[in-house]
Amino acid sequence: MHAHWLTLLQQPGIQLADDRVISTPAHAQPTTLVPLTNACVISVSGPEAHKFLQGQLSCDLNTVNSTGSLPGAHCNIKGHIHSLYQVIHASDACYWLRTQSTMAADALALLKKYIMFSKAEAALEDDLLGIGLLGSGAAALAERLTEAFPGTALVRHSETLIELWCAADQLADLMAMAEAAAGIGCSNDWELAAVDAGIPELFPATREAFIPQMINLQVFEGVSFTKGCYTGQEIVTRLQHRGQLKRPMYLAEVETEQAPEAGTRLASASKENVGQIVRVAQCGDHRYRVLAVIVKDQAEQQSIHLESSAGPVLSMKALPYTLDPRLFESKR
Repeated sequence: MHAHWLTLLQQPGIQLADDRVISTPAHAQPTTLVPLTNACVISVSGPEAHKFLQGQLSCDLNTVNSTGSLPGAHCNIKGHIHSLYQVIHASDACYWLRTQSTMAADALALLKKYIMFSKAEAALEDDLLGIGLLGSGAAALAERLTEAFPGTALVRHSETLIELWCAADQLADLMAMAEAAAGIGCSNDWELAAVDAGIPELFPATREAFIPQMINLQVFEGVSFTKGCYTGQEIVTRLQHRGQLKRPMYLAEVETEQAPEAGTRLASASKENVGQIVRVAQCGDHRYRVLAVIVKDQAEQQSIHLESSAGPVLSMKALPYTLDPRLFESKR
């Protein structure tokens, strides 16, 4: 965890463990501020930063430029996601790639493998730190903070789910201003809001386990089918136009004594290995809400269990968005 976080979070009632905020005092504010202590930023900068990323990531960098931010996958040549980013347009010649801290070293290594022939550089930015804002006052507070701290990047997942990334030396002042209108929340608060929004994430246990459509990335404009070539594009596009998606991502809830983790295998009542967990958040005592990639006919016709057919049963929930039914149609 960054030294700035260790200093700023030395407050009564706040407990930290494994780069996460695990306990905070209760509050009655309409907005919750969550320190994004387990995320980090890789910068890609230089005169060919746009060109380089346009040829590597699944999202359209032209849309990133116009909207400010989009999710984007860095795939291997088989179309499987090696790294998953929130791509942020920082300036004309610079992009910030927000990712999980546990993914950053391998993600940076893959970027550097391909960037050597471009007029661009990729580097881990230790001096950029982020907060998440949740709740009915998130949008208004985010607007005030970005006005007060120029250069702060805003990622608007929704009006009630927003990220802000700023220079580390601005963090104390930004936090002081934010805490006047928001209470500090736990890392799990952010995870639960993201899971409920159906937003995928990638972790070491699931690296190269999914292609973009399997984690519903197209819903968030994280996949462009018109921009041209990028690494893994042929496989991704073939599924969209000529193939059939058999393993989409679902939202579910499960009761279990031990918390499931990203990568945990799933079974149906009649078949082993029908899917795996993508993202997890606790939603009650021994209750967890999960995003999971599951074989479609198994998810919709069988009970789904953690690890084996004898494991706890997942209760399937409705996603907050609708998937294009044409993805599941045979095109042959």
